[in-house]
Amino acid sequence: MASSYRMRASTSASSSSTQRKYDVFLSFRGEDTRKKFTDHLYDQLRRRGIKTFRDDPELEIGATISPELLAAVEQSRFALVVLSPNYASSTWCLLELAKIVQCMGQRGTILPIFYEVVPSDVRHQRGSFAEAFGKHEKKFGKDLTKVQEWRDALTKVANLSGWSSLNYRYETELIKVIVEELWKKVHPTFASLESESLHNLVGSDSKPMGMDFLSDSDRDRDRDRDRDRDRDRDRERDREREKQREKDRVRQRTSAHIFQ
Repeated sequence: MASSYRMRASTSASSSSTQRKYDVFLSFRGEDTRKKFTDHLYDQLRRRGIKTFRDDPELEIGATISPELLAAVEQSRFALVVLSPNYASSTWCLLELAKIVQCMGQRGTILPIFYEVVPSDVRHQRGSFAEAFGKHEKKFGKDLTKVQEWRDALTKVANLSGWSSLNYRYETELIKVIVEELWKKVHPTFASLESESLHNLVGSDSKPMGMDFLSDSDRDRDRDRDRDRDRDRDRERDREREKQREKDRVRQRTSAHIFQ
């Protein structure tokens, strides 16, 4: 009996360990966000001590989703789903999403990020999402059950509470909020102690537990990089505005010439 109990306990512990191999599974459309938003988000999650699974670009070459990736979903506690304009155009992403909903739908551990999309368009599958599913239905005409499963998964995730990039002036602000919220969920005990320490150590040089993942030089480097990125983004906006103003001036001159 004791041996049987130890075996069950060992199996249970092993299962728990397997489930917690990753804190977060990051689901995203590579062509939309891999080299920008998702890369910066992954980097900050890693720096904060949050074990995050991000797929290898080489995996997306094949048409069939890899068993390793599906296993990573099963072994993750939370899922961050970056819903970008072309997310639904990828059958890979939709298969991934369906697996996420299957594994985490009842646990309340799916967190959507609406990146450069209107949340209601995702929920009701309008715009680029409507176009994507129209193409899927033509491609899988004889297997619409699969497409409907993808639709249901997307609707379910899009109706969950999350973050919208449209509510933030800079991506760095959005990423900071997401990372801090994930850290609290992944390490609730540390988060509680951190909050209590901040309350009790006002004016003290002591640092609360869990707050010092980055050295001062790392923080300075991140701050400079964020400042440069924001400055580049502002310059790009200024260039776009100037181009638009120049187009308007040309249009006005052309109209004036026509009516002379």
